[in-house]
Amino acid sequence: MTIPLDLARIPFVAGLARFGNRAAVIDGDTIISYEELAGRVDAVAARLGTTRRLVALAAANDVASLVGYLAALSGGHPLMIVPADKPAALESLIAAYDPDVVMHSAFEMAGAEASGTPALQERRPGSRHELHPELALLLSTSGSTGSPKLVRLSQDNVQANAESIAAYLQIGPEDRAATTLPMSYCYGLSVINSHLLRGAALALTGLSVVDPCFWELMRRHRVTSFAAVPYTFELLERVGFEAMELPALRYVTQAGGRLAPEKVRHYAELGRRRGWELFVMYGQTEATARMAYLPPGLAAENPSSIGVPVPGGSFRIEPVDGLDSADGPVGELVYSGPNVMLGYAQDPADLAHGRTITELRTGDLARLQDNGLYQVVGRRSRFVKIVGLRIDLGQVETMLAELGIPAAAAGTDEKLVVAVEGGHDTKLLAKIVTQGLGLPRAALQMHAVEALPRFSTGKTDYPAVLALSDNLPDGGPVTGDGGTAAGRSGVDGSGKAPGAAAKRPEDARAIFADALERDDIADGDTFVSLGGDSLSYVAASIRLEKALGHLPPDWHITPVRDLVPRAAAPETHRFGRAKRLFAPLESGILLRAVGIILIAATHIGVFHWEGAAHILMAVAGYNFARFQLGGEGVRRLKRQLHSLGRLVIPAVAFIAVAFVLTDHYTVANILLLNSMIGPEEVTTQWHFWFIEVLVYMLVGLAVLLAVPGVGRLERRFPFAFPLALAGLALISRYDIVDPQLPHPMPTFWLFMFGWLVARAKTLLRRLFVSALVILTVPGYFFGDQFRENTVLAGVLMLIWLPTLLVPVVLRRPLGLLASASLYIYLTHWLVYPLFAGTSPLLALVASLAAGVAYWALSMRLLGLGERWLGKRRAAAGTGVVQGSGEHLVGSRREEEPHPAGP
Repeated sequence: MTIPLDLARIPFVAGLARFGNRAAVIDGDTIISYEELAGRVDAVAARLGTTRRLVALAAANDVASLVGYLAALSGGHPLMIVPADKPAALESLIAAYDPDVVMHSAFEMAGAEASGTPALQERRPGSRHELHPELALLLSTSGSTGSPKLVRLSQDNVQANAESIAAYLQIGPEDRAATTLPMSYCYGLSVINSHLLRGAALALTGLSVVDPCFWELMRRHRVTSFAAVPYTFELLERVGFEAMELPALRYVTQAGGRLAPEKVRHYAELGRRRGWELFVMYGQTEATARMAYLPPGLAAENPSSIGVPVPGGSFRIEPVDGLDSADGPVGELVYSGPNVMLGYAQDPADLAHGRTITELRTGDLARLQDNGLYQVVGRRSRFVKIVGLRIDLGQVETMLAELGIPAAAAGTDEKLVVAVEGGHDTKLLAKIVTQGLGLPRAALQMHAVEALPRFSTGKTDYPAVLALSDNLPDGGPVTGDGGTAAGRSGVDGSGKAPGAAAKRPEDARAIFADALERDDIADGDTFVSLGGDSLSYVAASIRLEKALGHLPPDWHITPVRDLVPRAAAPETHRFGRAKRLFAPLESGILLRAVGIILIAATHIGVFHWEGAAHILMAVAGYNFARFQLGGEGVRRLKRQLHSLGRLVIPAVAFIAVAFVLTDHYTVANILLLNSMIGPEEVTTQWHFWFIEVLVYMLVGLAVLLAVPGVGRLERRFPFAFPLALAGLALISRYDIVDPQLPHPMPTFWLFMFGWLVARAKTLLRRLFVSALVILTVPGYFFGDQFRENTVLAGVLMLIWLPTLLVPVVLRRPLGLLASASLYIYLTHWLVYPLFAGTSPLLALVASLAAGVAYWALSMRLLGLGERWLGKRRAAAGTGVVQGSGEHLVGSRREEEPHPAGP
């Protein structure tokens, strides 16, 4: 049948050449421009001819496959795509649909790659099919390659979904995406479409993320994103992804099945620390890939949600009888949008049909949460999606039944669990099942049981099958006694196997419980999420290092479950004694401890060493970036203001006492306003300038970051944002203009430098910040080189020496002084005059002791006050329970960090 070529085109495919010489494809060391790519596409489209034909493409992640894909779309030829490495799937589709043309990638055809174009196998000059004018793509459902059931996608479907994805990912011409997923898979194809739409580049690769060459490609070509399915994140953990330096990485996307909430939270927080974003997405092939995405700023607090509909789409919840819950109505999730497929195809006759559906019934059970996000809670049918593959659990049972083996299959989006009846070789059966499904072996657990677990009705007890994975090793025997589900699955009523409880890091848990006065610490909690701040951080870090045998990097944002002791390495005689005598201490802690000693000793007259207060202003900025930048908007503002209260209340209380006991201070001091309205000349009223200026900075930054647009900028540009603020702060440092700021406010630039230090994760950034410090500190103290050198040394130490070895006997005292530094600064003004006449050294010791005592008292009273307030709020029905700096709103835990004192 000869069909005139439809002149309608998918716009982004027809317009490739408009991007000219911009890089379109990165293939090894070869860069292909959009203009060159368009030329290759036009050449293959010309070979496909002017008669509309059904084309099949065996695709790999290479240039030939990409050109063939685009050529078919450009020429208006409906295209079926199958993986090049699955010839059986191609043969199945050829047998079912009899395509007019078959294109092969370089993967299969040796001559194809030479020209960067696919090899064409023309099976007839015209077409034997009736093809609907809107039909563009035919894809297998969610990776079930080889099935005769295909999803029919229109030209509008492909264009609309590419536009919506490009919109919410904010893809721009400078972006470069690595093709970590097969282009035969709708998720991988959506990456290609959305980037070509915006003139971005594709780094074509078939390398796995476990291959070091893949990460070399990421760095060499400054790739800005890659796509991942849940299994990818398991691989990332194996290759040390968290420690990798990938300065160009802008975001990571995740789809292809449900990612465990704890992993969503972990990688969202990791991205926030490392300067990239995690986009959790939800979709189906029937929606041309994407239906929903979870905004990155909400991921850590809502890790079990699928988010909001993609631009142009909408959801509705269709009630299902008996499924309402205390958390709100539950029903089937139904999606509408321009990316909803035309319908399914079961045979060639269906290719002539137009639209047969107007909305997509996803088969997933979901609810709409109070915060406007959708949450999937289950499935209506017995399908699971693992590593992007839709697995029919009934098909698994049929596959084994054909071998004469009774079996029951259950699963989640993380694993498939199969129970087989009898004494079978589970390793051999597992190999058969995984090969038949195309599933990674690690995703399958197979258990031999004496009898399949059943309910009293005789129906298979699938919850008991699923419970096998929690209690027995793969392949372990299970007795089926025909009793309760618990008895049949070898578990007790709690769902736990006797004696199978995993050993948990009780040492870390006990340290956090003591330091934060908490008794509700869960495995996924972190020091920061539990309300830890720069005060409790010091003591906890020292104790944790001793308990674990090491102090992991970023331990304060590491889940409790991951803070486990490290096996002790054999010590040689040469180093064993040194290790017993010295222990590591963070430079920020050491600077706070030594700094407050220098400040107090200088004021008392023990010796003269100025500059420490300015170092500690940088340390304050450093700790601000580490502890107070989680969350966003109003939630972050509330957290920061609460933390600010923990700084202001002890200060105001003590200054009020000092006001009553002496004649050195005024009401302006109590209100922390002396720097604004106090005398210009330095008097005793300037004693508390550090606290006043620190409060001004923290209030200003809290309000600034609460502005939604500004908060997004800070998260999007974690290094550039503080750099810009530091640039503005340098205006006051150099008196470029008269900003009419409080007298000591020119120290704001040092605070911002500390923020930059916390964000300088790469060597290049550390060198850059070091250069800024070296260029800007000299001259600040009008030629006092000793003071300037002190500040230089302190800030450079913070940059280049994150930890230092100190004598073991000094580690705890130094930690105690660092924790109490703010309080020592407050109290020493009243304490040292009482002893200075007797002995300056005695006055120093008394000042340090008094500050430590006031710190201990303040922490105790603040903790009691917070718990009392939390109980009052809970009793009043506010839904807010607070303790040790933590708010629980619903089930979401919010952090309560604290700035560093002087």
